[in-house]
Amino acid sequence: MKRKKIDRNAEDKQLIRKVYKRYEGKYGYRQIQLFLWQDEGVWMNHKKVLRLMQKLGLQASIRQKRRFNMTYKAAERVAENLLQRKFTSEKPNQKWVTDVTQYRVGERWLYLSAVKDLFNNEIVAYELSERNDNELVLRTFSKAFSKQKDVTELIVHSDQGFQYTSHAYHDMLPKVGAQISMSRQGNCLDNASMESFFSHLKTEGLYPYDIRNLLEAQRRIEKYIRFYNRKRPQRKLNKMTPIEYRRHFG
Repeated sequence: MKRKKIDRNAEDKQLIRKVYKRYEGKYGYRQIQLFLWQDEGVWMNHKKVLRLMQKLGLQASIRQKRRFNMTYKAAERVAENLLQRKFTSEKPNQKWVTDVTQYRVGERWLYLSAVKDLFNNEIVAYELSERNDNELVLRTFSKAFSKQKDVTELIVHSDQGFQYTSHAYHDMLPKVGAQISMSRQGNCLDNASMESFFSHLKTEGLYPYDIRNLLEAQRRIEKYIRFYNRKRPQRKLNKMTPIEYRRHFG
């Protein structure tokens, strides 16, 4: 009589399947590894997570980000690139990056303006609107500055979008002591950190769902930003979430 073969990885498989389902099957092995540590207190080698996910037939369901062809025109007021692709910071409110992205529902568009602190990758402020105008960006920064006690010598980096080259934007930031930094024209890598967040937002928080109206899109975006700040651990943050990292080191 043959002995029944014991699966020594049965418990680990069960944990992986549990975490995979908890996050709706969106994530691959590297992010699942971080969720195992955050949610279950289990640190598992990433190669083992990959191997067991393959055996279980579990794959990330998120789709590739969509690309848009962009055209550029001469900017109104342009600033020097002070950031120089140095996407790390030693303390809060030292370097912020910002941008506006769009999401289409039917024939309508929803625009998201967001500000990210490079100290802990936290989204410190955001605004949503059906209008992509200067007011959208100005409201975002009014909210961001109202939450901070001191932003003197803060560097705020953006692309050369019309909102960031406007007179209103260039008047607003110096008044609180912030310095304006801008990417070179047409060079998205100069603001790669912000582009990375928008990519995660869309592939994890929007594209997997059948979104029928702007209100649902708005709710999905707001829910994802809360999740990103409070529940999504990052390797660059010592496997902590942005909020946890700020509380420990900020």
